[in-house]
Amino acid sequence: MSDTDLKKVRVPVLIIGAGAAGARAAIEMKREGVEPLVISKRDHGDAHTTWARGGINAALGNLDEEDSWQIHAADTLDEGHFINDAEAVETVTKNMPEVARELDDWGMDFSRTPDGEVDQRYFGAQSYRRTCFAGDYTGEALLDTLVSKAQDMEIPYMDNVYVFDILSDGEKVEAAVAYDMEDEQYILFNFDKVVLAAGGHTSVYARHSSRDDENTGDGVGLAFNAGAELMDMEFVQFHPTGMVGDRYGDDWDGRLVTEAVRGEGGHLYNSEGYRFMKDYSPKQMELDARDVVARAIVSEIRAGRGTENGGVYLDISHKDEEFIKERLPRMYERFNDLGVNIAEEPMEVAPTAHYIMGGVKFDGQTGETAVEDLHVLGETTAGVHGANRLGGNSLAETVSVGKVVGGHIGQTDVSEPTDLPSKFENMMHESIENRNELLNSEEGANPHELITEIRETMEEYAGIRRDEEKLTEGLRKAREIEEKAENLEVDGDMSSYEFEVANNIEFMLTAAKATFKSAIRRAESRGAHYRTDYTEKDEDYLKNFVVRNEQGEMIVDDSPVGEPSEEVKKAVDEGHELDYHHLE
Repeated sequence: MSDTDLKKVRVPVLIIGAGAAGARAAIEMKREGVEPLVISKRDHGDAHTTWARGGINAALGNLDEEDSWQIHAADTLDEGHFINDAEAVETVTKNMPEVARELDDWGMDFSRTPDGEVDQRYFGAQSYRRTCFAGDYTGEALLDTLVSKAQDMEIPYMDNVYVFDILSDGEKVEAAVAYDMEDEQYILFNFDKVVLAAGGHTSVYARHSSRDDENTGDGVGLAFNAGAELMDMEFVQFHPTGMVGDRYGDDWDGRLVTEAVRGEGGHLYNSEGYRFMKDYSPKQMELDARDVVARAIVSEIRAGRGTENGGVYLDISHKDEEFIKERLPRMYERFNDLGVNIAEEPMEVAPTAHYIMGGVKFDGQTGETAVEDLHVLGETTAGVHGANRLGGNSLAETVSVGKVVGGHIGQTDVSEPTDLPSKFENMMHESIENRNELLNSEEGANPHELITEIRETMEEYAGIRRDEEKLTEGLRKAREIEEKAENLEVDGDMSSYEFEVANNIEFMLTAAKATFKSAIRRAESRGAHYRTDYTEKDEDYLKNFVVRNEQGEMIVDDSPVGEPSEEVKKAVDEGHELDYHHLE
């Protein structure tokens, strides 16, 4: 390939990912006088953020005056079983009231109280009503608001661009290599700094709440290959209520039924008509932590009290139909299109892989990683959520940390990038040559079949209930898949879905192997990580497990957990807790 075949783009800051985190960081950088370029592998405005339905947390106190950012932080740490990055938690919770009001000023379509304030609802394991929402399409409303603001500020963007490599010597990053999925051209992005906001990796599971072609581990894969460290990869949140494919069809299998259904008073029943959360969490009921509710559902199904389609029932039909249409419009419409009126009959649900608490280890104030000039944001990161995430905290993290990190980068000495040093020039050519070999490969494994193998392996060996034997076998199988992936048969060109799928495999395997290795090391049960061979929490494991790339080998070490501030410790000691029966 000659340099004339390569499109070269120079930009002070490159943001990879156009969801809420990337968009909010870009807005703040532009405010500070630095103009970034935002790129995405999907159409602009079509990020995974739009699939976050239920709400965004901010301790506004509009319904419960007692609430505060300190209590929000305490709830987050408690739900995370105190292995969260305490500083990052406080960044999120302290800044969210201001950020939420700012979104309101920018025209976000929040639902309102009768007196015109931003409305707030209960979400699982939260002490007070602090989840702000726009019906049950909050993520869509949030991204629409941010994209509109970014367009008003004339922030440049490129869509349908797939980044497959960040050029790094392990200590510093210099550029990113990508291809245009429509124009079939390689692109070199030469930058001073890069921000990875490329989402998570729940699509490594067979049953998950994402679309199949997103959350494929691009962020963790790119960062790990560049020399960054991963953390908390053993913690996978299985949302209690995903749609059951045997009832609603394969296209809907695992798709999220928002926690807002339970936040608005929905009940869970087994096939015998019994409201089983009475036995598992009599005080918090359906609004206990997501890991507690998910394990309860699995227990009911395994005990033979599930539906014939392999789920349980989620019922909100005791609420008025007009109330449901107002508070849960997307859920009402979705199920109505499938022939189910949720105001008259229950939905069938079962747990689905929904969010990864783990990701790239970073500084919650700066976005910095262990590699110079490589920053990360959003679900690509680890630390804020610890061992389990509060519902409503994912959107909160994207915009609050996005604002803080965007402001930090905007205030640093950002310069125009120079020509690539020769060693990085060589890396670029090697990276592109590897893609060309993949494009021209005619013999080998089918990429779609390998991704199915990855997903089935994760589902079977790293699911809700784990043990050392299964995790070890899963890691072995992941390595076998990695060997098969050395030779792939790609029947397509650079614009084909086939080529995209083939590129996804390496990223997905990085996430899968790191999950298995970390889960084997954590020989206890904590939050979303449940070991049937170590069912109790062990305070000797009050630490994070960090995965680093050492000459191509994944090495797992432990790292101490930081302490929260005194005011947050005080809120923790006060023992605030949701009582579900306030809703009844």
